[in-house]
Amino acid sequence: MAIYLDPPLWPAHGTHFSHLISDTSLAELHAFAAAAGIPDRAFDGDHYDVAERRFDDLVAAGAIAVEARILVRKLIASGLRIPARQRNKSLKVPLLNRWEAIMPGHDALFLDLLDRWSEDHRRYHGCTHLLAVLEAVDLLTDPADPPQTVLLAAWFHDAVYRGIAGQDEEESARLAQERLTDAGLPAAEVEEVARLVRLTSDHRPEPGDDDGALLCDADLSVLGGEPEPYARYVAAVREDYAHIGDADFAAGRAAVVRHLLELDPLFHSDRARELWLDAARRNLRGELA
Repeated sequence: MAIYLDPPLWPAHGTHFSHLISDTSLAELHAFAAAAGIPDRAFDGDHYDVAERRFDDLVAAGAIAVEARILVRKLIASGLRIPARQRNKSLKVPLLNRWEAIMPGHDALFLDLLDRWSEDHRRYHGCTHLLAVLEAVDLLTDPADPPQTVLLAAWFHDAVYRGIAGQDEEESARLAQERLTDAGLPAAEVEEVARLVRLTSDHRPEPGDDDGALLCDADLSVLGGEPEPYARYVAAVREDYAHIGDADFAAGRAAVVRHLLELDPLFHSDRARELWLDAARRNLRGELA
């Protein structure tokens, strides 16, 4: 196991930045960063961005200085690298294209939502999650087009995120009611979007609620990932709740996992069950164990 650091070549905020990585595990990387006093906000999925002034200190602390190309190779070989399209900062254009397909001419609302999904305190509940939910909705409805209300509910379902279960969904629903009414969406559609957003609080749509089931299945699709992406998801959720102590988080997370395992069904559509159910049960049981 080793920590690597490339030269400070990346300009931003009036200085230059290096990338700090582990060739083995995020746990090792986080432990090194914490010991070195690097703030959590400097973490970007698979590396820490560190200012030029810290370079010598980090090398003295044990980081191995390597060329940028070598660092990238080691990160890829570790299996920890996150592709560029999965990073919040690279998603403005693909998200804008999707927004224009359902709400053309409402650029101000798009930018407001993008700012919300890009807030610094978010790790899992950021733009990558938004895009993943939108893509899952597409996958579950293909070849048909998804309902506009479901897509709008996906855009709003974590638009307010402070890590307060239930309250976040309620405030997100109210935000959808306010902003979509201002945008001129018919009242019945506004209320349907808000209803769908509220469903993501417990993921328990009523039988026959196909649109609610579609959104809930898409929102939980992350549970059916391969082991490494699932581990990144769990680590990112922990960072979202960094304001909560380890013992309280562990208890709360265990309750969430048990709730998910008790959902019957966990996924509602045949396609979602085929795609994600077996892996989701494996991941959740493994995490609880």
